[in-house]
Amino acid sequence: MVRTILIYAGALAIAALVLQWLEYGRVMRLFSTEFYIVLIAIGFTLLGVWAGHALTARPRRRFERNTAAIAALGLSPRECEILELLASGRTNQQMAEALHISPNTVKTHLARIYEKLEVERRVQAIEKARFLSLIPAA
Repeated sequence: MVRTILIYAGALAIAALVLQWLEYGRVMRLFSTEFYIVLIAIGFTLLGVWAGHALTARPRRRFERNTAAIAALGLSPRECEILELLASGRTNQQMAEALHISPNTVKTHLARIYEKLEVERRVQAIEKARFLSLIPAA
């Protein structure tokens, strides 16, 4: 009984395969242009997805402050705040307003920061702070 079922199932599978092959041949003759257009469209879609994935920027890693460099330089938390505001392009007056301190205090903090970083200008301080990972890169 099992043998008969297997032979019958095999014959049905072969018949279905032949019918599918014949149908495929007929469809290909009738719709060959459309079939190739669909294949080209799928190919370009996959190419676009790949290019979009390969060319878009990856999310940045989260910034981790270099606490060892801060400790080695002897920077206070307030001086780190001043460095961040300095990197954002604020003036002394704007930094003073943001931190609720006087502009002279900002100047004092900046002088100490320049001394600790061994620089002379704002731009040099920002570059060195970014190099040492004291502030996030722009």
